[in-house]
Amino acid sequence: MASPAKKRKQPQGNEERRKRRSGGGTLALDDLKALGHQLLSSRAHINNLPVLLSFLSPSSPVALALESLISIQSFFVPLFPEIPSSLSVPNKRSEAPTDDGEEKDVELVFKDWLRERFGEFLNGLIEITVSEQSVDALRDVALDAIMDFVKLGKDGRFHSAIYHRFLHRIVRATDAVDPLLDLLGPKYFKYIDVRYFTYTSMDKIIKSFESSNTNEIVSVYDILILLLLLLCSSMEFPVRIMYNILSRCPPLEAEKEQSCEMWSQLGISSKEVGKLSSNDLVSDAEPVNSRKVDSDVSLSSHITKKIKLKFAKAWISFLKLPLPVDVYKEVLASLHQTIIPYLANPSILCDFLTTSYDIGGVVSVMALNGLFILMTQHGLEYPKFYEKLYALLTPEVFMAKHRAGFFQLLDICLKSTYLPAYLAATFAKKLSRLALSVPPSGALIIIAVIHNLLRRHPAINFLVHQPIGDENDRDTSVEDDRSGEDARESDNGHLSLSAKLGTDPFNIQECDPAKSNAMRSSLWEIETLRHHYSPAVSRFVASLENDLTVRAKTSEVTVADFSSGSYATVFREEVRRRIKQVPIAFYKVIPSSLFDNSEFPGWTFGNQQNDKQELNARQNEVTV
Repeated sequence: MASPAKKRKQPQGNEERRKRRSGGGTLALDDLKALGHQLLSSRAHINNLPVLLSFLSPSSPVALALESLISIQSFFVPLFPEIPSSLSVPNKRSEAPTDDGEEKDVELVFKDWLRERFGEFLNGLIEITVSEQSVDALRDVALDAIMDFVKLGKDGRFHSAIYHRFLHRIVRATDAVDPLLDLLGPKYFKYIDVRYFTYTSMDKIIKSFESSNTNEIVSVYDILILLLLLLCSSMEFPVRIMYNILSRCPPLEAEKEQSCEMWSQLGISSKEVGKLSSNDLVSDAEPVNSRKVDSDVSLSSHITKKIKLKFAKAWISFLKLPLPVDVYKEVLASLHQTIIPYLANPSILCDFLTTSYDIGGVVSVMALNGLFILMTQHGLEYPKFYEKLYALLTPEVFMAKHRAGFFQLLDICLKSTYLPAYLAATFAKKLSRLALSVPPSGALIIIAVIHNLLRRHPAINFLVHQPIGDENDRDTSVEDDRSGEDARESDNGHLSLSAKLGTDPFNIQECDPAKSNAMRSSLWEIETLRHHYSPAVSRFVASLENDLTVRAKTSEVTVADFSSGSYATVFREEVRRRIKQVPIAFYKVIPSSLFDNSEFPGWTFGNQQNDKQELNARQNEVTV
């Protein structure tokens, strides 16, 4: 009886194979079912496997592709442990083959052939999941097949090579992979070992992008993709995919995880943990496996530490890439909630956050959350923090998307009683000046922040009412920071009081708060808000009339209640208000024009016919 390996060397003479190769494509669904049944029943029909593989394509009809996928998967599942790994080196044939040696040699050739066909099958599954042409049902089945083979690693271990190959192809995709990630995330990222190897593979893939390491290229297709990226001089699309994968993978919270649910039988094996460096491990002799131990809590805690290490490595490697602007902003907006709480050492993000904070504009506003956490909870020292925060106060920030969080943090940053008086006065003065040019919602935020500043720092309450001349006698902590010209004028008395009338010594263009002369100014802008066109602003500014130095009779204003306001919210609140008194217009005679002639002597209003009638009436009165 001829062996299956010898059948492979024979010409492909069956009728179905010739039809498929000739492009006839006349096989129907029943024919594919028959081919699959023959393949599963006997190795004598092993040549049916390439025929079934030819239908495993996104462009094939869904029913045929689905039938081929199920048949081939059923064929490979029992044989998967016997298929040699792609990393293993084939055994050399004996130089003096015997009958037994020839049979062994034939078995090796057959296994290599199976390995090649399995590689084609795996590539077909990955292409189906990645392609936009695939329907959702076929993509779902293909994804489940890939993860089933990942689950069937040697001795029940997680097959990290297949999973890495899968993620590598997703990152290199040229089409949108959101439908695939929508399936992969909720379905498989809940398993601990899937998260672990996701972080591990993403760290390797990202580092390959950083160093342009060609060793990661495993096929001609990857070479073409790399050349395309080099020609376009852009990594924007792969970086977006990397961010989508990392952001969809939830971090592990040890205190909330009730059980370490694994996708594979052994989960994170001791072999995989052994690949970590000695610096990463708490104890090199402590393995991680699925054996029943006396304390499940200690095992869960140990696995959590390993995943946190991989989590940190993957994100730090990602943040080193040149990020698109929108991805950069999304990372900064969620960094303090999705990354910092799960890092063993959050201070490793200080360079990234300080660099982002120094950029200015909206990027600095979004970096403020993470930087504030590092400063208040992890001991980060940033000497020029308040100078940068002062520079962020511009009219544009009142219309930014993330203004709500920014103004809440601004209020918290100015809450300390150890804040110098000149610094609190500078922020209050600049905010009051901005109140003249911002929308009504911004004016409400400014009034709330100034209200809290005056209540927290009684030393700056003189800004509410500072008579002319008192600023020269006031001893401030920034007296030595004045310019030489101002100091000479003040000392020699050359600057008369009459010259100061109508001028404000505050310099809003000054970047250094200590040199802005805010302590010599006053909050005269608040008085103008009493006549603001928005009733909400004019009413709210009355809260500053109280004596805010008496803390027992006053309370702080919650900035969060006003930080997310807009024209729509202000208008909505005004519409909802119940008006007690409604003004009524009463006229003895219905007016025929907007203005009366008596209001503007020499001018006439209304139509010409009415004017002629009025003129004739006056002439008749004179005649009589």
